[in-house]
Amino acid sequence: MILVTTETVPGRKIKKVVGLVRGNTIRARHIGKDIRAGVKNIVGGEITDYTKMMAESREQALDRIIEDAEALGADAVIGLRFTTTSMMQSAAEFLVYGTAVELE
Repeated sequence: MILVTTETVPGRKIKKVVGLVRGNTIRARHIGKDIRAGVKNIVGGEITDYTKMMAESREQALDRIIEDAEALGADAVIGLRFTTTSMMQSAAEFLVYGTAVELE
């Protein structure tokens, strides 16, 4: 599966637009990690627990958009975009969306 943020796939022609596809995940923070993050906020530095959580969320969302696109018979997803939304005080949604297409 080809995933691009551009509106075309370089060197390929789009044969058919299949439709909107998306993948998402919602993650909640762990209270113990929040305490460590609070300490990091005071002393400074990267909050590696949250960096790891966001990386895992991004990969899971990408896996899900690929499944969605493959189910529609697509070869690629163009115009890929990522977004996050706070669902509640300790949980957030990570969403990736784009346009599934068939290539020549």
